[in-house]
Amino acid sequence: MTRNYENQPPTAFQRLLDYARDDEWIRAFLREQKIGHTAYTWDDQPFLHPNLFWFDEENHQVIFHGNLAGRLRSGIEKNPKICLEVSEMGRLMPSNVALEFALQYRSVIVFGTVQVLTNPNEARRGLYGLISKYFPDMVAGREYREITDKELRGTAVYAIQIESWSGKENWKDNAEQSDEWPALDKKWFE
Repeated sequence: MTRNYENQPPTAFQRLLDYARDDEWIRAFLREQKIGHTAYTWDDQPFLHPNLFWFDEENHQVIFHGNLAGRLRSGIEKNPKICLEVSEMGRLMPSNVALEFALQYRSVIVFGTVQVLTNPNEARRGLYGLISKYFPDMVAGREYREITDKELRGTAVYAIQIESWSGKENWKDNAEQSDEWPALDKKWFE
């Protein structure tokens, strides 16, 4: 059976409400995780890009950077709607029922509109935010040279203005098992 998703927000009809996480959990997850995947469309073709990213809480946006020109830049200029997926995988969890095999996971999907930061001060702030996330003990002007105007003109800094998001977590200890079939040997849980 399919649902009618027409005129619904992208987070409508969450299937497993027990897995849903609140805004504070989502914020903490975005602060902690290292790699995200941005998705956008060009005409009818979807594209996906892995990115380092920084969650700019003050402006409720996600910052990443990329080439000045290319498919991503052209795609978002044509259609600025974008989403970002960030996830963490835990253990694979076996079951004695085929449809109950599972995976521990945590994930966030961010939906929004992306733009290129053209203001040099905003772009610098975004790049320094990225660097600080991944190298928190390093300081511009001390451990590394500050971003030059030439370097700033050589990259595109993108900001996803967050319109909605959803977070999920399934970190159970085990997958569902059936009493109607012999229990799995302990070796499958090691």
